Amino acid sequence: MSYPKRTAALASVAALAGSAVLMAAPAARAEVVNVNYQCKTPIGDKSAVSPIDIKGVKSGSGYKLTMSWQKGISSSPVDLGKGAMSPSATIKLGGADSGTLSVTGPANQATVPANTPIKINDLTGTYTPKKSGKVTFTAGVLTIKALGTTTTCTPTNSPGASLTLDVTAASGSSGGTQSDSNTSDSGSALPQTGPEDSAIALGTLGGTVLLAGAAGALWLTRRNQAARARR
Repeated sequence: MSYPKRTAALASVAALAGSAVLMAAPAARAEVVNVNYQCKTPIGDKSAVSPIDIKGVKSGSGYKLTMSWQKGISSSPVDLGKGAMSPSATIKLGGADSGTLSVTGPANQATVPANTPIKINDLTGTYTPKKSGKVTFTAGVLTIKALGTTTTCTPTNSPGASLTLDVTAASGSSGGTQSDSNTSDSGSALPQTGPEDSAIALGTLGGTVLLAGAAGALWLTRRNQAARARR
């Protein structure tokens, strides 16, 4: 093969490889974001900063999201025994979608010593796209329930998104309110049972009986006339 042809072939291969790389570019972007939490606790206000990581994995028609804290949040003046602390949080949706998503996780698997930062276990939830496009996921409010008390931690530094996904809504999904499942199709609608309709139904029944009675009387009259004629 001549040099010019070989150079052109190599250029074509490189172009194809570049196209393949572009086509294989990930549809997700994750970033660890520092979140400054201000916490309302039973013993007063506290603050803590923790890097937050949110990951998304495709699962059926939606995504399984996992929210992770890399540092402890708040603290307790007493030991929290195994299973004494239950965390949950919200994730704010942005971009092509809006609203919040709830994530939950297991209680603490080991005792949390008093006056030490509380390590939050990974929290998970499922996100089902309602609209297609790029959707952002940002850390929201963290709630910690322990020993009959509730601590609420709210981000105050307007953190950026920890995750961005390029999603596609399920076929036929518009993100709107679902239609009333109690609505019947035309031709198969059940009769109403209100007082007015009951009266109409009874009137119809009475009319049917009345017509039947009239027909019976007419039949009896004709029968008697025919009997007299035979005599």
